[in-house]
Amino acid sequence: MTEPTTPQLQPMPEDWQRALAVVAHPDDLEYGCAAAIAAWTDAGRKVGYVLATRGEAGIDTLAPAECGPLREREQRASAAVVGVSSVEFLDHRDGVVEYGPALRRDIAAAIRRHRPELVITLNHRDTWGGVAWNTPDHVAVGRAVLDAAGDAGNRWIFPELVEQGLQPWNGVRWVAVAGSATPTHAVDASPGLERAVASLLEHRAYIEALTDEAPEAYARGFLTGTAASVGERFGGRPAVAFELFNR
Repeated sequence: MTEPTTPQLQPMPEDWQRALAVVAHPDDLEYGCAAAIAAWTDAGRKVGYVLATRGEAGIDTLAPAECGPLREREQRASAAVVGVSSVEFLDHRDGVVEYGPALRRDIAAAIRRHRPELVITLNHRDTWGGVAWNTPDHVAVGRAVLDAAGDAGNRWIFPELVEQGLQPWNGVRWVAVAGSATPTHAVDASPGLERAVASLLEHRAYIEALTDEAPEAYARGFLTGTAASVGERFGGRPAVAFELFNR
C-alpha cells in the first residue's frame, strides 16, 4: 500500500511592499519568523512590529517593573538585526491578555496606521500541533489579529478611530500565521538564518532564565532544526512556514 505524501508548501506571495507583524510578547517573532523577515527587508520591503505586551511577566527572577523595560530593549535590538526599525507596544498586561473589542480595536488602529498588505501573527489555536498547550496570550492575540484585519476596513465597528484620524484600511490581502500545525506556505530561510539566530540571541536575559543551555547553542539548535524540518516540505531548503489566509 502506498503511503500518503505530505503536501509541499507553496512559496509565499511576493507582490506586496508593507507588512505588519502583531504578536503577544517580545521573542515571539524570533522563535520562527525572523529569517523570513530578514529576507523581506533585504528585498526592500517594509516590516513593522506591534507587540500586545512588554513581556513583563516572562522572567520569574525579575519583577515586572524591571522586566518590562529590559524585554522592550531586547526586542528593539532584536528587530534591528533583521532590518525592522518600527516597534510598538500596546501595553496590554502580560499573561492575562483578553480577547475582545479592546484588543481588536488596538490592533485595528495599528493596521490603519501602518497600512500593510500582509499581516503576520502567531498560532492562535489551543495547542501547538496537539502536542503542547498554547498560552492564553498567544490565542487571544492571534485570534484578535485575524478579526482586526477585517475591522480595520470597517469605519462603523470602531468609529472612534476615524475621529482620531485613522481612516479605514481595506488593503490587507493576507494574514500569515506562524507556528501553525497546518502550514500552507513557506519562505526560504537560508539568506536570513544567521541573522535570525543573532536576532533571537538579543533576548539573552530571557533565554538565560529559560534554559541552562548556552544561549548560542540553544538559539542555533532551535532555529536550524525547525528550519530544516520545514524544509522537508519545501524542496529541501531550510524554510519558515506560515498558514496563509486570504482576505
